[in-house]
Amino acid sequence: MHTTVFRSAFARTALVAALGAAAVFASTSSAAVTGGVDKAAEALVSASIKAKGTVVVAADATYAPNEFIASDGKTVIGMDADLAKAIFPLLGLKVSIVNATFDTIIPGLASGKFDVGMSSFTDTKVREKVVNFVDYFTAGTSFFEQAKGGPKVTGLASLCGLTVSVETGTTEQTDADGQAKKCGSKKLTVLPFPTQSSANLAISSGRAQVSMADSPIAAYQVKKSAGKFKLVGQSYGVAPYGIAVPKADSTLDQAILDAVKDLIADGKYASILKTWGVQSGADTHPALNGALS
Repeated sequence: MHTTVFRSAFARTALVAALGAAAVFASTSSAAVTGGVDKAAEALVSASIKAKGTVVVAADATYAPNEFIASDGKTVIGMDADLAKAIFPLLGLKVSIVNATFDTIIPGLASGKFDVGMSSFTDTKVREKVVNFVDYFTAGTSFFEQAKGGPKVTGLASLCGLTVSVETGTTEQTDADGQAKKCGSKKLTVLPFPTQSSANLAISSGRAQVSMADSPIAAYQVKKSAGKFKLVGQSYGVAPYGIAVPKADSTLDQAILDAVKDLIADGKYASILKTWGVQSGADTHPALNGALS
């Protein structure tokens, strides 16, 4: 850890101002919550959602620790599930979290099958054409492979000549497909699977030599593999995660953003991330549609 010594009155003044702004933010957000509901944010919820009383949140529950199935075989748990259970009561709503294949979630939002998508979505400009995002977390992409005998992987370019497993519809598939076009005769074979669990199995079975996933997910898979997997290369492409909201609902995204700010202000956000060991991805400045690329 590096320690910085403030050498000027200007620097000290800037620090005080920053701390003061943080305090104002915290007190403003928490003061808006009365009786467990943020009344100002609740007022932004559409009449149709209020009439239902329950928000249907879709998650691809194969992406531990962010979203996965509990030991009962049916309940969706994880970071996103806990955040959803904290966000929507602040809007005066109940929440139902349903398991859905990743590449069906955004189309399901457009068709009205789901109200919200919370499934480790990287906020991208392409996706922003279809849905709005409330950015609330940051993550990169990591590589992992069998702990013994795996190839040397340092980054995307080193995948040429290998077989890589990815989950369908993810930014990892987009990146791997893009790299495959650059590999020429040293062919990169991309194996897409409907779930990350299947992509992991391809590594275990030897069908693929390396897999790609968001950094917290890759780290979790390695940790839970009992020494069978290892992380390789360098993580890249740190970008925001976004809570996906249909563009047809013009105010729900702002209501969710306000609720996320409330959770940050009262410490629940940090507590949830710590529970799942993903606090390094905390984003204390949530925003709407903040895609980097």
